[in-house]
Amino acid sequence: MGDDQPNHEEEPLLSDDERHAISMLVDLFERRASVNFYEGEPLKALSTLAYSDVYPLQISAATAFSEISERDTRPVSREALEPILHLLQAKHINVQHGASAALGNLAVNMENKLLIVRMGGLKPLIRQMLSPNIDAQINSVGCITNLATAEENKMHIANSGALLPLTHLARSSDVRVQRNAAGALLNMTHSAEHRQQLIRAGVVPVLVGLLGSEDSELQYYATTALSNIAVDASGRRLLWETQPVLVEALLRFVETSTIKVQCQAILTLRNLASDEQYQTLIVDKGGLDVLLPLLQSAYEPLVISVSACLRNLSIHPHNEEPILSSGVLPSLVALITQSGSEEAQCHVVSALRNLVANNETDKTEFAESGIFEQMRAVLADPNTSEAVLGEAVATLSVFVLDDALWVHVLEGGFLELLIPLTRADSYELQCNACAVISTFASKGAEASDRLVAVWDKPDGGLQSYLASFLAVDVGLEPMLRSVALWTVSLMLESDSPALIRLVVSHPSIVPSIEKIASMGAAASDADARNSAYTVADAQRNSQAYASDTYDPEDVDENDDDVYNRIEALAQDIVSLVHTLEF
Repeated sequence: MGDDQPNHEEEPLLSDDERHAISMLVDLFERRASVNFYEGEPLKALSTLAYSDVYPLQISAATAFSEISERDTRPVSREALEPILHLLQAKHINVQHGASAALGNLAVNMENKLLIVRMGGLKPLIRQMLSPNIDAQINSVGCITNLATAEENKMHIANSGALLPLTHLARSSDVRVQRNAAGALLNMTHSAEHRQQLIRAGVVPVLVGLLGSEDSELQYYATTALSNIAVDASGRRLLWETQPVLVEALLRFVETSTIKVQCQAILTLRNLASDEQYQTLIVDKGGLDVLLPLLQSAYEPLVISVSACLRNLSIHPHNEEPILSSGVLPSLVALITQSGSEEAQCHVVSALRNLVANNETDKTEFAESGIFEQMRAVLADPNTSEAVLGEAVATLSVFVLDDALWVHVLEGGFLELLIPLTRADSYELQCNACAVISTFASKGAEASDRLVAVWDKPDGGLQSYLASFLAVDVGLEPMLRSVALWTVSLMLESDSPALIRLVVSHPSIVPSIEKIASMGAAASDADARNSAYTVADAQRNSQAYASDTYDPEDVDENDDDVYNRIEALAQDIVSLVHTLEF
């Protein structure tokens, strides 16, 4: 693959076909806007030049394909790609340049990306990538960058031997080569398998080194690729063990770089903060001073990035005090309803939940922050998304476990909003709504008046929720039935005559519990039991039952264990009913 061009002292002899092709192309290029050069006679003429042994004809064909593909990137056939791939393997570097530029242009189209790789385009591109010629590197690496956006191609690229030269070229002295190489590496970081291959190719120190570049595009590619590597626990461990300056470099970007790089640096910090050591290190390095003011930004993606990072930082108990001492609580509470982003709302609510869960001292600041008013507004808004509702109710399930905050939830009118959510489409949302109601039932006489008040309203009230969840002729998740049974048990132990009377006198609640209690004895096989339950395929998250009143001991129980536990609880309730006096 030399740079020597042929001797032009003697005019080459052309065949009649070549002369005819040249004449046709001259005419076609005068009206190129209306010509499809990828098929028929135009393609035949270009192919004639491409397969010629005459250098000027080859370079003309390569240049023509390059120029045509700049404006026309439609899906092309194998017949159209064959002459371009042939030119890519020509002995003259300038011909290769034109061919790789044409492939790079065509590779913005998904069908073309796949076809180029299927036709063996990677091997000659990698050879050109290894050339010492800068232009060859720019075009070939740029083409591979485009090819790497197709999921099907990534495995072929990873197995082609391209990762090591791409990693090497990311250190090039030419920023154009660096950008293309870093872009290709970034495109290869979107799956765990390829991230591991990149790590073995030595990409991590190269990416961290690019953080020192003054080029904002390189900064963006490097931070995004590192963010993807930090998705995996093994990637975070490697970064922790080998890159001690990473957090400080990312925090500098948050303060000084473009908004696009700022956002990505923050998201990289968010992913790193999945691990405890990074959660504390980011705060120790002054991360809160850099991050928290950005919650006031008018640029929504920046607010989303910061709130996502804060969500992870708030997990660590040691960070609770510095976060609250920063004075950020009012801003977080305001964002519950003021943020225009569902994603930011979810992150903020989750961060507040973490802060409450980690706070073991005075909760007055939370009680006086307006958080309950904001949460109620979110739950009452019919336009609130299911994702935000899920975070909000999960947060309430933490609040009601706190001795200082549960009364605020009770008196805030949340019961009326939670009862309709027991019928939500989301299983986790259902579970958390039911868990909060169960926790109120555990408060005995302190909460009984509110439970009585919502017995038959809204939407049929508490009695409708319990009756439907206990009906054995309706298939139901076993865990949901368990929560309903536990709630009834707690109500019967509440020392509230009015609440006990409502439960016992209900036309279906106790009779349904009696049926559940006798299901095991009545059934000779599992059919009767199975007809009363619906078991989900997805594994259930035990955190959905974060309550001191109901706590499944083992979410991995087999079906018989679950059914036996439910039936035993139902039998205890039936026995309790027989002893009650009210």
